[in-house]
Amino acid sequence: MGRLGDLIYTKEKEEKVLGEKHTPFIDAPDKVGPEETFEVTVVVGKEVPHPNTIEHHIKWIQVYAREDDRPFNPIHVATFDLGPAYGEPSVKFKMKLKKSSTLHVIEYCNLHGLWEASKRIEVG
Repeated sequence: MGRLGDLIYTKEKEEKVLGEKHTPFIDAPDKVGPEETFEVTVVVGKEVPHPNTIEHHIKWIQVYAREDDRPFNPIHVATFDLGPAYGEPSVKFKMKLKKSSTLHVIEYCNLHGLWEASKRIEVG
């Protein structure tokens, strides 16, 4: 029996075109102040557009924060449910952090499974 983590793909582990279509791109500042509200944009298929049809689409995007020195991680930040055909796999939201953290974004493609990307954000 495998672990769920074994089923999560990354751009580094998969073929180039498949990875470019599926790996979430995270646009957020590298550094913010404590409790400062900042904007995060997540796009799936930034380099190569991902299809958005009933047969092949991004179903959801989830965002987690792994906070430094926190005994239990990750912190669930947001979940975005996406429908096929009309929407695009791109979301924008605001958040804040108390401590330096790594954002982890996981998305689900109905044909190609779970894909992950991460971004470090320093607080100080």
